[in-house]
Amino acid sequence: MRPLSGAPKSPSPGRRDPAPSRWAYRWSRLWLTPGFRTLVRVGLPIAVTALIAGGWLASESRRAILVSSYESLRDQFQERPEFMVNLVSIEGASPVLAEAIRVGLALPLPQSSFRIDLEGARKRVESFDAVRRAEMRILPGGVLQVSVTERVPALVWRAPDGLWLIDEGGHRVAQIGARSLRGDLPLIAGEGADQHVADALELISAAKPLTERLRGLVRMGERRWDVVLDRDQRILLPEANPVRALERILAQDQATGLFSRDVLAADLRSDRRLTIRISPEGAESLRKIRLAQTGG
Repeated sequence: MRPLSGAPKSPSPGRRDPAPSRWAYRWSRLWLTPGFRTLVRVGLPIAVTALIAGGWLASESRRAILVSSYESLRDQFQERPEFMVNLVSIEGASPVLAEAIRVGLALPLPQSSFRIDLEGARKRVESFDAVRRAEMRILPGGVLQVSVTERVPALVWRAPDGLWLIDEGGHRVAQIGARSLRGDLPLIAGEGADQHVADALELISAAKPLTERLRGLVRMGERRWDVVLDRDQRILLPEANPVRALERILAQDQATGLFSRDVLAADLRSDRRLTIRISPEGAESLRKIRLAQTGG
């Protein structure tokens, strides 16, 4: 009996069915996915390698050998001659400051440039009172160059702990043992004087007509200034507009020779009037003149 023409033909017993199996079909579809191919080609080798490495590093003795080998190779590389620093060069500093910087850095030489903390060294140099700014760099030939911008003293400040040189910003530069060591610089004193250096310099500039007689400025009550001249004469300046008040009294001095007389102090704290305090000798002379004018 012949099979119907529309029924499927069963494979011959000796021939293999060319149609893929269900698992082969699914694997083929999965392999066509780009992400899966990347996972198999890249992720799987990495995972196997990590598994093997993790197993090898599980031994403490193997880890110690690996660390020791790495440190040995690192030290050999870092201590090559071209990386060694043999000299420290300091520029822009006075000889005394340069020597202090060398001692403060305390760098054992020769030393590998990889072991030198440039940022830490820069901060140590800038911690010196006399240093405004410092720059560090390693030059070819094994030279550590330290470029220093030194603070320039502008005033002598009589502080509670002694005499200090300070710059125009009020920063300490160095301590001195005696005023005569820097007689070329004006003196300021009083509590809080170092916080108002700009005002002090402005007053000193305005007092140029009395520069040869100027002994210094004293900060009074942390509010205002007194100008101190030789012969123990003082100019008591107001809290507001002290420069204008000083210029006014100096103009009067040039016109009348006020401070060439027996004047102890000129009080300018009041805008309405000028108060003059004279010495006992001057007061006695004035009394005699008045007696003579009035006939006794």
